[in-house]
Amino acid sequence: MPLLRALAPLLLAALAGAAAAQPPTAVELDNGLTVLVKEERRAGVAIASLWYHVGSGYEHRPLTGVSHALEHMMFQGTEEREGGAFSRLIAREGGWHNAFTSRDYTGYYEKLAAGRLELAFRLEAERMHRLALEQPAFEREMRVIREERRQRVADTPEARAFERFTAVSHMASPYRQPIIGWRQDLQRLRLEDLQRWYERWYAPANATLIVVGDVDTERIRELAERHFGEVPAGEPPPAPPGGEAAGPLGQRRVELQLDGARVPLLYVGYNVPSLGTAERPRDAYALLMAAQLLDGGRSARLAAELVRGAEVATSASAYYSQASRLDTLFTLVARPRAEAAGTGLDRLQAALGEQIERLRTEPVGEAELERAVTRLLARETYARDSLMGQARRLGELVTAGIGWQEAQRLEERIRAVTAADI
Repeated sequence: MPLLRALAPLLLAALAGAAAAQPPTAVELDNGLTVLVKEERRAGVAIASLWYHVGSGYEHRPLTGVSHALEHMMFQGTEEREGGAFSRLIAREGGWHNAFTSRDYTGYYEKLAAGRLELAFRLEAERMHRLALEQPAFEREMRVIREERRQRVADTPEARAFERFTAVSHMASPYRQPIIGWRQDLQRLRLEDLQRWYERWYAPANATLIVVGDVDTERIRELAERHFGEVPAGEPPPAPPGGEAAGPLGQRRVELQLDGARVPLLYVGYNVPSLGTAERPRDAYALLMAAQLLDGGRSARLAAELVRGAEVATSASAYYSQASRLDTLFTLVARPRAEAAGTGLDRLQAALGEQIERLRTEPVGEAELERAVTRLLARETYARDSLMGQARRLGELVTAGIGWQEAQRLEERIRAVTAADI
């Protein structure tokens, strides 16, 4: 133990150094496009990721799933290129590309040798304002999306339960909508809906280009000006308001009996602020630390006390994401032991409640808090070892309205959390 205590400051110092890496350089083009460049020269590759500030948290019924559907269509051709040409060009250069949709953003990225990065700029600028939305491709992609929903949600009891849990947890917030869209809405979605969504949100002034890798900032500025500078700025509307109704929402409870479910599962969620909505950043970081104390490895409280100690659960986890535009959830997920069937879920919920109450009423010890800080900083450091991990961190902060600068304050914010804050 004395040796471990002696090594802890050294480990923290190393992690702090990694967390305080060189910040990105920000450039804004005349048409409103923001470009963030993070020079990372450990390998001769680079990531170009384009983040549009729109996702399922901007949707409303019956247009749920439109952001994700448009993501699919962004690979189906432009005014200059047929469908599939984008992928063939990237593959020919030995690169990789993909896309993702979330609540606050829709993102597209390419990973290429640093000297080939201009290809990504040319292709992304082209489909930013010259996308060809055609009915045959739309019908084909909608069949793919409906099948994706069937496999990932309808045929998976855990996913069906989580979808219902999310809808009940966010009573008024657009975060209650599934990212892939409700099944009935996908049946009604039309090509014209995607066209309007594209024209409304896909514009330089509503996008951030993030480049991480073996690049030169001035060279990236030149490429951005060359390929994106002539794209019309557009005037995307402000993000729609969201969030829950004023005041406490009260407890909501849903019990589901689902075909195919063989093992009981419990979701518990608390409506909490995100870093984008908290009155004080300290509150969001206290929630982050609380999740780490509960579920930061085998020695954390849920594993040590509920799985191995009291043996009321076969698994238990806690999750909280700070980077959200609107209020979010602090979520606990657990499975009761098989021999506790019948009353297992009630016992498990009570045990989880006791853990939360303990966080509220018993100050965390110094040694336990220090371990949690070390684990959390280590996790962030490992994430930053990936180029895409660095780009994702910046993109999530920007699209949530928090600002990329918060990434540089992470280590300071984490270390400032006290037992009283938690």
